[in-house]
Formats: sequence, structure tokens, C-alpha cells
Amino acid sequence: MRLLTDILYKAGLEEIIGTTNVAVASITFDSRKVKKDSLFIAVKGTAVDGHHFIAQAIETGAIAIVCEELPETQFENITYVKVKNANYALGIIAANFYDNPSQKLKLVGVTGTNGKTTTVTLLYNLFKSLGYTVGLLSTVKNKIHNEELAATHTTPDAISLNELLSKMLEKGCQYVFMEVSSHAIVQHRVTGITFAGGVFTNITHDHLDYHKTFDEYIKAKKTFFDNLPEEAFALTNKDDANGMVMLQNTKAHRVTYALKSPADHKCRIVENHLNGLLLNIDSKEVWVKLIGMFNAYNVLAVYSVAVLLKQDATNILTALSTLNSVEGRFQYLKSETGIIGIVDYAHTPDALKNVLETIKGIRTGNEQVVTLAGCGGDRDAAKRPVMAKIACQFSNKVILTSDNPRSEDPEEILNQMQQGIDPVDAKKTLRITDRKEAIKTACSLAKPGDIILIAGKGHEKYQEIKGVKHPFDDFEILKETLKTLNV
Repeated sequence: MRLLTDILYKAGLEEIIGTTNVAVASITFDSRKVKKDSLFIAVKGTAVDGHHFIAQAIETGAIAIVCEELPETQFENITYVKVKNANYALGIIAANFYDNPSQKLKLVGVTGTNGKTTTVTLLYNLFKSLGYTVGLLSTVKNKIHNEELAATHTTPDAISLNELLSKMLEKGCQYVFMEVSSHAIVQHRVTGITFAGGVFTNITHDHLDYHKTFDEYIKAKKTFFDNLPEEAFALTNKDDANGMVMLQNTKAHRVTYALKSPADHKCRIVENHLNGLLLNIDSKEVWVKLIGMFNAYNVLAVYSVAVLLKQDATNILTALSTLNSVEGRFQYLKSETGIIGIVDYAHTPDALKNVLETIKGIRTGNEQVVTLAGCGGDRDAAKRPVMAKIACQFSNKVILTSDNPRSEDPEEILNQMQQGIDPVDAKKTLRITDRKEAIKTACSLAKPGDIILIAGKGHEKYQEIKGVKHPFDDFEILKETLKTLNV
């Protein structure tokens, strides 16, 4: 139980009707989760407006309401709090209700289009191997040290996030590493959270269905760094065209990392093989089990964060050399006759290009590259023809297939992808809507020594069609198909 007056601190109040000297048992923005003595925050979502459910929340047991617009009918025993922005207020209230757990943790947020999951997961594994109790908040999974929890969003809602951070604190976590999505920044899911540091990986074409313009997408990412406290660090990829933009208005300590530019932390790729990378980081060599230039950036970001968190450089590099690749991120297997299968979450043009360029860098030139690619439904449609074009540019054969069509017609998604294919590439392109059949076909087309790339879904264990999630695992289907075909 928390006093309403305490949890409203700094929430952007405009008007209060009733007393704030009441005990609140729980907080929620979902009217279905209201209990006796709950505080209900009426948030205007993209699909539903919480203001329409104020009466229902009161009927279910809400003792207080936070809203942007006061209801016409008000009850004497209910406290109404008018705020300027309910999403902002929700973030502050959630942090206050759970006694601001982020202030008592070393919490590092990682944002960018690509590399977030790999970076936070490597940081989590690194700090665990260094002997710390650690928390992880990622697209793939959330972890409280060894306890694994399912992840439903890249960044949880403000209440779930503070509840998780509070549990991490209770379980003795010292460090927490989390992905921070652009949606979460704009929707104030991380408002009220205190970060010890922020990391920018890169920014490329993505989420323009939500942000509308690339400039708005950049601004969303930049806002995260603008709001970092003075005692935090702001670490940016200087090689990215917008890397230094992120640091323009931050109060935090500014630090850079790069492979191609002068920076505070530098890395050079000495060797790049299918079984790992030999890197020179800040004049020290280290062998890591990750592959490709994009992973060299991820490893360098992880090293830089660990140094900024006062860890010993030699211990960091020793631990980095033992870490494995992240599930669904350039995850590969080799069949008995030498066909190489790679599963990767690449679902943006830049990510797909990075993976295919990595394959190009490690192939001999005698093998074929067979790429299976799709694009998710109800997402940024502008990237669809671009991704098909990139797949054709770097592959000998391309199979266009469904990813997670969600509510869209998969055939229409493939039509849009095909618009990016040059007539000269039409002969090497197949179109197979059923993803399982597409994977089987890719395997049957491959000969010993060839490379199959299954792009798009990566770690996901489902395929979402017409709002229903069906069990589906790219890696398992690839593995079983190669085994069944005896190749």
C-alpha cells in the first residue's frame, strides 16, 4: 500500500478533486486489472482510450483516477487527478509506486535499430561471468539472474518494467541491461527510470509505420540520450551517420566507439571466419565466437560499457572470449555433407545487408547462397521492396515467403516485395508463401558447401497469422529438414 500523495510526486499534476491522503493497493492502466483500492490511469492508447473505462474502473473498486480529461460525472468518495500527459504520469507513478528501483541499480539502456538484443544479452552474460548478480530485459527474454521470464515487448510497459526492476533489486541484482525501443521512448515507458548509462548502436530504415518519418525516428532515439542524468554515460557508435547527433544535447558523460573513425574505444578486425572473429580492441587482441563486422561493433560496445562500469580490461576481454552467439542472431548449423544453414533475425534492410555481406566475406565464391526472406505484416511497408532487392543483390537464389503476416494478406506482402526485384533477377527468385515449404525448398536447392540464410524471424518460436500465434521455429525446422533430406 502506498499513499496517493507520495506516488503522484512529479507526475505533472494540473488539478486534484478529492483527497490524496488515501492508501493505494495497486496501480493499473488496464480497467480489467482494477481491484479494490486501485489507482486507475486513463491512458489514450493507439487503439483504445482509457477514459472510456473510468466508470467501469470505479465500479470494479478503483479508489482514484488519473486522467487528462475529467469525467462529467464524478463520485464523492473517488479522487480525480487531472494531468497534462497520462503516459508521462504513468511512468512517474509506476516508478514512485515501486519506490524507484532503477535508482538503486546500475541500469544500462541500449537503443538503436539493430544490435540491441545481442548487445544487452552479451552484457548480461559478461557480467554474470564476472561474478555479478544480473538482470536482463530483452526482445528474446527477461531474466532475473538465472530465472527466465517470457518477454512480450522489446521494452515492457512502465508498470511491468518497474515491477521487474523491483524484483531484480529484491533478488540482489547489481547490474541490469535492457533494450530501449523507440516506441517505448515516445510512449513514456521509460519515463521515471534512472539510467546509469545509455548506448546507441545504429539507426536505419525501420518503424516508419509508427514514426512516419525517418527524422521522427531519429528524434525518438535522441530523446533517450537527452534525458540521461549528468552522472550517467552516453556511449555512441561514431561510425553511424547519426551517432554524434545522439550526444548533441545530453548532460551525460559522452563516449564514442568505432571501427572506422577516431574514437574513445577502437576496434579492428584482424580475422573474420565462420567460427569467430579475431579483434584488436584498444590495442589488445581477443578471439570471440561471434561472426561479422556487425558483431565486431556489438562486442566493442559491450567492452566499452564494461570499461565505463569500472571493470578491468583484461578480465573483460578474457570473459568476452568465452561468450557464445545469441539465439537467432547469425545462429548456424552444418549438415553432415557440409551445407551451412544460418538463421538470423534480420528484419530490416540494413540488418539483412549486414548478414549477407558477412556471408560474402567468409565464403570462398564456389558455393551458392540461398536466401529465404519475408516481411512482417502490420509493419513498415516501405522496406519490403528494398529487402527483396538486397536479398537478390547478394544471393544466387532467393525465396520470398511469409514472415509474421499478422492481419495482412501474405500474398499482398509478397507482391510488394516483388516490386523491388529487377527483371534480371526474376529468374533466380521463387515465391513460396508457406514458410515451412519455403525452408524445405531452400534445403532441397542447396548442394554440399552451399549456404542457406533463413532471415526474418530469428529467435521467435511462433508465426502470427490473422492474429493467432502458431508454433514455428526456423532453426528447428531447418535442422530437421536437413536431417530428413539426408544432406
